[in-house]
Amino acid sequence: MKVAYIVTRADSFGGAQAHVLDLAQALRAGGGEPVVLAGGDGPFAAELRRRHVPCVEIRHLVRPVHPARDALAFLEILVALRRIAPDLVCTHTAKAGLLGRVAGAALRIPTIFTPHGWAIADRISSRQGRVFRYLERLAGLFTTRIINVCEYERDLALRCRITAARKLAMVYNGMPDIPPALRGNAGAHPPRLVIVARMEQPKDHATLLHALAGLKSLPWRFDLVGDGPLEPTVRKLVQRFGLDDRVRLLGFRRDVTELIAGSQVFVLSSRSEAFPYSILEAMRAALPVVATDVGGIREAVIPEETGLLSPPGDPDALQSNLRRIVNDPEARRRMGEAGRRRYLSHFTFEKMQANTFALYWEVLSTTAACHARTASDPRPLPEVRAGSWRPFL
Repeated sequence: MKVAYIVTRADSFGGAQAHVLDLAQALRAGGGEPVVLAGGDGPFAAELRRRHVPCVEIRHLVRPVHPARDALAFLEILVALRRIAPDLVCTHTAKAGLLGRVAGAALRIPTIFTPHGWAIADRISSRQGRVFRYLERLAGLFTTRIINVCEYERDLALRCRITAARKLAMVYNGMPDIPPALRGNAGAHPPRLVIVARMEQPKDHATLLHALAGLKSLPWRFDLVGDGPLEPTVRKLVQRFGLDDRVRLLGFRRDVTELIAGSQVFVLSSRSEAFPYSILEAMRAALPVVATDVGGIREAVIPEETGLLSPPGDPDALQSNLRRIVNDPEARRRMGEAGRRRYLSHFTFEKMQANTFALYWEVLSTTAACHARTASDPRPLPEVRAGSWRPFL
């Protein structure tokens, strides 16, 4: 099986990129042929090359809406797909999802789309939301199946009538496990808190720093991992709140797993999310999670069991939860162990791989059967149900 994965950005490395990288590597290990198409060059492209996964740069594929560049990106994708001739096109994130699905349909290649967070609700303005809902409904006509990464996202697509319910699947994000040496000691005191998030508006570092400013009387340290356009603003806020001696801004790091292992609490203060990989990384390492109750986070973080949740944009509620977790080493240990168990039962890479590859086979089997019967029998085919994963050899 040859699969073309398309993702918008290669100049950053977030959850969508980790998702594509892990699946492409697993496909290759099973005898398949993955090829990744991505916009630009950067950390993601470098990691693909390091792991010997073929990568094609789509020079004009950028995140902002830019009609001229978007048209050129579409042509680049179309030419690349015609040359690669994949059996299946798997698109990821909004821009790549739209252009890649149309290109796949033009070449009569079945397409699967994973949005990693629908751009149709609280992530954008109401006016933009109407435009993107219309575009997603249009793109749904060219889409064979859509993989939502949590139930929240699937329900959102249903409420917004993006496409028929039969096209909407749900497969939780999953991550490869780590050895015991890379699991944290959540009960250690004083605690080190950590956030792994790009410094962009939806991650809301301002609310987090506001909450931390009221906890100076407690013993803690904080690591901010990630870069982004708001880094200068975040640095100014750290100085303004007098947190220079408590907070480290570490920028983009390749040793995130080790940094999490050296921490006691994972924090995420986002105003909007789908189903963030970073929280699964923390649970995998047996860390409790203090986060905002947005998107599908509640499907991973069980309040009072694996972590604590607060409303988005509420520094007082976030501060209250941070105070509790900083002051209670035993609660940190208990919640961290419960989070580790939940990771093992729901969010391993093996589970995600099996469910995703089963869907690949379902799509290909249904498509092949449709082509075989079209000429001789116009009656509709029965739906093929996803079974267990099959090896590619």
